[in-house]
Amino acid sequence: MGRIGTIVNRKAKQDSKRAGMFTKLTRSIIVAVKEGGPDPEYNASLQNAIDKAKAANMPNDNIERAIKKGSGDGSDEDYFEVSYEGYGPGGVAVLVECLTDNINRTAGDVRAAFTKARGNLGTTGSAGYLFDHLGVLVVEAENSIDEDALMMEALEAGAEDFVAEEGQYEIYTAVSDFAQVRNALVAKGYPLAMAELTYLPKTLQRIDESDIKDMRKLLDTLEDNDDVQNVYSTWQDHHSSQ
Repeated sequence: MGRIGTIVNRKAKQDSKRAGMFTKLTRSIIVAVKEGGPDPEYNASLQNAIDKAKAANMPNDNIERAIKKGSGDGSDEDYFEVSYEGYGPGGVAVLVECLTDNINRTAGDVRAAFTKARGNLGTTGSAGYLFDHLGVLVVEAENSIDEDALMMEALEAGAEDFVAEEGQYEIYTAVSDFAQVRNALVAKGYPLAMAELTYLPKTLQRIDESDIKDMRKLLDTLEDNDDVQNVYSTWQDHHSSQ
């Protein structure tokens, strides 16, 4: 069974409610350019950031401006990647990935979100061991796609696992093999509904009804913060359609 379930639909719902979605996407493009250069053909992180921006209907002009900013064209903005780990109500493990120009502000906001939701912000490593860091690619099932051919091509390109779920095919890779698998599938013309490095929980957990409201408040508060790029948790409901 796939480990991400309806992750494509869930992410679409998350993204649609984020007021600062373009701000987040712009930051991810800027950082990708600064770290790997402005050519997406040779910069997998930038290609992924551009793909996400296009999937969110971000105008091409915005994407180009972000690339120029990352290249140092009229921008003195400097963003830092920082991650936080903690536990929400009911003992749910939570990972938070941020891109920020003010670490003190972001740390304060993240800590406040955990505290208000009856959770606790932990130290590095306190919750991360409960997740696997890997690449995930999703191809939506269409009549024109031969499942066996897709599976063979994905595995031959370096994928570690292939799972056929209802309506989609999920392909898992090691972080180091992600770019080559992605490029191989794109070269074969497969439409990717999702292609990114992510953290997947090793196990999922349910929580009591009394904790659900605060858990949702924690996730919503974090996801609505412009500095927060991604939020991962071990909560069962976080990985199902809502």
